[in-house]
Amino acid sequence: MEATTSSRELRARDYLEKHRIMELLNYLTTHLIFFQPDKPREYLISLLERLRIAKITGVAFPFFMDHSNIVSMFEMMDASNKGTISFVQYKQALITLGLCTADEVLKDDGRIITLDKFKHEV
Repeated sequence: MEATTSSRELRARDYLEKHRIMELLNYLTTHLIFFQPDKPREYLISLLERLRIAKITGVAFPFFMDHSNIVSMFEMMDASNKGTISFVQYKQALITLGLCTADEVLKDDGRIITLDKFKHEV
């Protein structure tokens, strides 16, 4: 029984990775939290339709964050106003924004992440 469960979990994980389902869900959730639409189901349907059209036409789907949003996100992570965030915070921000996966290996060069570097990378 344990081997069957493990095998099922492995197949499910492979399926989710192959089709990038977790990234899609993360993207959709981020949009919901950011925009907080009055009708979330209708908003998600519209967003998925726009993603489908972008994929079919090959046109890049516009990203929803602008300069002020990126600065605000950095400031929320920099609660002590030091002007820097840790590499762990930086990686989590990239994951939250769907710019990398949790399994993706990023090189921590030991340097702190400044607002300028964060804006450049995000």
